Amino acid sequence: ATALDLRPELLALDPRQRQRPNQGSQDFVHAAMGELEARRFRSIGFGLAIDEPYQHYQFAGRADLAAWDLQGRALLHIENRTAFPNVQEAIGSYGAKRRYLAGVLAERLEIAGGRWRSVTHVMAALWSAEVVHAVRLRAETFRAVCPDSPVDLRAWWAGHAPETPGVTSAFVLLDPATDIQDDRRFGSLDDALRSRPRYRGYADAVARLRR
Repeated sequence: ATALDLRPELLALDPRQRQRPNQGSQDFVHAAMGELEARRFRSIGFGLAIDEPYQHYQFAGRADLAAWDLQGRALLHIENRTAFPNVQEAIGSYGAKRRYLAGVLAERLEIAGGRWRSVTHVMAALWSAEVVHAVRLRAETFRAVCPDSPVDLRAWWAGHAPETPGVTSAFVLLDPATDIQDDRRFGSLDDALRSRPRYRGYADAVARLRR
């Protein structure tokens, strides 16, 4: 499965039912990650959008989370991932949002001058063994797409937009458990390459979040 970039799954099926269950219709951990982020940024007072649609000619998609500071003309975009069954597909989707989302939202929110002063893009992935393994297999790919440190995300999380203008792209490991202190919630790309994962897999994260 690893060699083919696949994720093995075990399903318990009821033989009395003719149809298989609808796989992938719900992602409990992905929803928990978005809920955690939304709660944080809304409590601070930032503008917020979840599953925000955008379209630029033939490119269309949805941003998992966008937060903004209109006065400071600052935008935060977070792409949440619980796994990487197809790394190139995930990178392609993230790249399109990095390219077009900020411009679409600047126009939609009527940002002065039509441009943000700063834009922070973040790929936030569940701190699981599955994710860590995928990152280690494609380390240089992730470094190329997310070359920046997560310092700007930490600034947003602390309640203020980054002071330095420009566009950044960072990768972070995220532990969505509600009882985790903020100084231990995020890990960097380097942490993914050298630290132990917080969760053995997706099911382990689900069990922790439901407790």
